[in-house]
Amino acid sequence: MFLLRSLPYSLRGLRRQWRNGPRGLATVQGQTSFGEETDVLIIGSGAGGLVASLRAKTNGLNVIVAEKCKTIGGSSVMSGGALWIPMNPLERAAGIHDDHKSVLKYFEQAVGDVGPASSIARRRAFVDNAAKMIEFLQSLGFRFRLAKDYPDYYPWLEGAIPGGRSVESELFDTKKLGDWQKLLPPTNVPLAFHMQDNGILTRMASSPSAMAQSLYKIIPTMVRNMLGQKLTGMGHALVAQLLYLNRELKADIRTENSLVEFIKSPDGAIFGANFKTPAGLRAIHAKRGILLATGGFAHNLAMRQQHLPAPVSTEWSSSHRDDTGDGIRAGMCIGAATALLDDAWWGPTFFDPVTGRPVFTLSERARPYCIIVDSMGSRFMNEAQSYTDAGHAMYARNREVATIPAWFVMDANHRKRYPLGSLLARMEPPKQALAEGRMFKADTIKDLAAQIGISPGGLANTVSRYNEMSRKGIDEDFGKGNNVYNSYFGDPAVSPNSNMGPLEKVPFYAVPIWPGDLGTKGGLLADEFQRVIKEDGSVIQGLYACGNTAASIMGRAYLGAGATLGPATTHAFIAVNHMANAS
Repeated sequence: MFLLRSLPYSLRGLRRQWRNGPRGLATVQGQTSFGEETDVLIIGSGAGGLVASLRAKTNGLNVIVAEKCKTIGGSSVMSGGALWIPMNPLERAAGIHDDHKSVLKYFEQAVGDVGPASSIARRRAFVDNAAKMIEFLQSLGFRFRLAKDYPDYYPWLEGAIPGGRSVESELFDTKKLGDWQKLLPPTNVPLAFHMQDNGILTRMASSPSAMAQSLYKIIPTMVRNMLGQKLTGMGHALVAQLLYLNRELKADIRTENSLVEFIKSPDGAIFGANFKTPAGLRAIHAKRGILLATGGFAHNLAMRQQHLPAPVSTEWSSSHRDDTGDGIRAGMCIGAATALLDDAWWGPTFFDPVTGRPVFTLSERARPYCIIVDSMGSRFMNEAQSYTDAGHAMYARNREVATIPAWFVMDANHRKRYPLGSLLARMEPPKQALAEGRMFKADTIKDLAAQIGISPGGLANTVSRYNEMSRKGIDEDFGKGNNVYNSYFGDPAVSPNSNMGPLEKVPFYAVPIWPGDLGTKGGLLADEFQRVIKEDGSVIQGLYACGNTAASIMGRAYLGAGATLGPATTHAFIAVNHMANAS
């Protein structure tokens, strides 16, 4: 028996609490026995939660992973699957120079001072442990691949390098999961490929060379599938490999277990939690600690309205539908401090002309023959810049000129060479997409502007100036194409600037662009050991957080590919190490 505070639920109150999610309430004192106990309790089964489970198992600790959904992986399984890991072992093996001083300088230059979420202590802890986390996973058999040419997102800053800090999972045969395949959600990607191959595959129609390179990457995967494998890539492969290793170590992963509340001792320490399960309400005691790996609040409209800049919508987000802020709300209700709740991992997003699903645009806007404009028909940013910065630019411009939605304008050259979501190059837009306003088409720039309700003269002037700059190869207004990150998603077959090309071939097209996201940045404040802290800086004993549940170490920036999952997995590793070493 354990002394705790226990809420005397009425049937109506219990149903309301289960329906609305966790409340993290302090309860009245009483005598209650736990259904079971474990050393480490992990809430959430994204990449961070799964790494934490592996680390706990290899440290000889009993662990339970509680996931509220029927399948595991959260937003991680839907992601590109990259991890930003400075000084990683694959980088070293490739002969790429990297060091602590450079990484910390890059943090300083890119992130600046955003408060305790990205404190010097937290940055150093991340840099000291990121490569160790990768080496740990490799020791268990995880197969990584180096994104050798994927540059840091601010390559002009001191400490940045032109490639090597990002790693990803090798393609993985999900048949190895056996009966655990049912825990993995289906993927919408018809053929497995690596994250770093996105650049070449999305311009395969642009030149014979690009087509040859694309086939070189696609055909081996097709052959392996024909021989009986069931390959997956990117975030799906990352989660599948982590799930496979957890299966090998006989980890206890439970789906349909939703956090209801934390259980506090009289001194304020957290030492258990109540869950809604298919069998009813169940209490679990965690002897070493609880790790919150429940994601952010991208699909909680009320939280978005309260914390994020207007306008807001859950429909623009590319994160998991159940990313509803459960862990953050539960932590806030027991006095946890928060930071960066007004920010997200933004990115320009359009609705797919074919499927209608939100598409977080990477390569499309960085290619030649296109621009993004506001309601006056004016450009307002470098279209090829990093996605989070592009999202910030949309909200900033919207304070002056209506920019939500903005408009992604392209000509027939763009449509001939590059896909637009699942609308392949050279394909005509579906009639339904044109009828529903997901895509527009016209024979002149002014007619296109009239269709989408923006200034015809403004757009015509913008296109004229952009075309002139494209022929020179220099974006005098926003510097599009002037750094290695921009050119990574450019088209090398186009010169003199691989990111620019004149909009002059009819017909012209436009799609509305919204400030979508990969998830939210803000969350509970954590220290360098990932312990959740209060406003006064004191620690909430027994409670840890990682991933989007914790306020981001990246501040308002996005340092490189995998700047979400790299810290999420490393911080999970750090948290469990601290639990394991606790007396």
